[in-house]
Amino acid sequence: MKNKKTIITYGTYDMLHEGHMRLLERAKALGDYLIVGVTDENYDRSRGKLNVVESTKKRVKSIEALDFVDKVIVETHKNQKVEDMQKYDVDIFAIGDDWVGAFDYLNEYTHVEYLARTEGISSTKLRAENFDMIKLGMVGLGRDTQAFLDEAAFVSNLKINRIFSRDFLALKKFTKKSDIIKYGHDNYDEFLDTNISAVYIDTALEEHYTFIHKALKAGKHVLCENPLALNKRELKELLALAKKEKVLLLSALKTAFLPAFNQLLKELDEGVIGEIKEVRATRTSLYKEKDYPESFMAQGATNILSSYPSLLVNKILGKSKNITFFDQGNEGYDVSNLIVSKHKGGAIGISHVATGIKSEGDAVISGTKGYVYIPAPWWLTKKFYVRFEDEHKSQIFNYEFDGCGLRYMIAEFSSLIQRGKRKSKMLSPSDMVGINRVLLEYNERKEKEKEQKKKEK
Repeated sequence: MKNKKTIITYGTYDMLHEGHMRLLERAKALGDYLIVGVTDENYDRSRGKLNVVESTKKRVKSIEALDFVDKVIVETHKNQKVEDMQKYDVDIFAIGDDWVGAFDYLNEYTHVEYLARTEGISSTKLRAENFDMIKLGMVGLGRDTQAFLDEAAFVSNLKINRIFSRDFLALKKFTKKSDIIKYGHDNYDEFLDTNISAVYIDTALEEHYTFIHKALKAGKHVLCENPLALNKRELKELLALAKKEKVLLLSALKTAFLPAFNQLLKELDEGVIGEIKEVRATRTSLYKEKDYPESFMAQGATNILSSYPSLLVNKILGKSKNITFFDQGNEGYDVSNLIVSKHKGGAIGISHVATGIKSEGDAVISGTKGYVYIPAPWWLTKKFYVRFEDEHKSQIFNYEFDGCGLRYMIAEFSSLIQRGKRKSKMLSPSDMVGINRVLLEYNERKEKEKEQKKKEK
């Protein structure tokens, strides 16, 4: 016979404060045994909580240190509450009264109790009081400038009011219409000499190295569209310079920061499909139909698009041993490239990128026990299927995200700066080197081919 009353509650508990403590004490007073569910950072992000400062591990440790808490668990998905009610034979589910009515459906499984919160204190308020405003300047004026500004509005402690572009007329027109950007600069040195502490760079690929180098030397944190550089020497130089200047350098590969993508990696790490032997990913886009200029397409499909499949292949299979390219193109640049890479344990990565050919943009990860299918567009990962020989064991993981996905990347960049961190677990410097290995090696081989042709002439 059960002789103790079990209470369960859930929360993020970021920057554990007096309000959290009082709520938990009220919950414990309802019974004998208190279980606290701490939300996982991937789950938080999928729910739109972008500004959590502390890691899941640190928040769990903070709750475990409380002597009146009997057990700490991690909440990873929206259906877990019902599962936990049954698993732990819960008598009361306690939650703050700002959620009144939201969890009434759980009365079917246990008694729901809404508790009064402490007025005048919250994690949001503490974050505002304890972290300085990050002033970010934008470098480049293009098709995605407004999308970045729109998404950045959802990240706290971040202010954007300056932009640099060499196109003075376009710059003047944009700043005149913008409600956010008030200052336009057509001189990069003067732009860097303002009170901004970070920059976001979205320019022609061949300009990335120069803009990043100057920004790092000026002590600015940098978020830049991939690739950071077009050859190995320059990439290594930029990463070394960021380390020397003690600033953050991060590739703007938004896929790496999406909640579903990180949940996918977690499931694979736990061996859900066994040993992984093959990763296939396709990323194509007919930029000509979108009226992109020829100068953009002349950068080549590999330089423009290979970072995306390379991210998936590298994060899952690790460093490549050798790479084979099967490229096509009659315009002086590649409009399509099938890239095959070999990895540890005989695993193979197969990436298809194209700007002149259209294909289904999905991905398949094959293992010894089953496979994962990510439907198109896989790089905007929201849903993935885990499938087995026995169809009854198959699972679907669904992590919807808000907006176009940029806010998760911007939130990670901002959070790292606020916490004084210079490396992201989602996209580390070694990840960036591995991801860029494909296009750097491709460019290196093309340069050697050009030199050889010159000699033959």
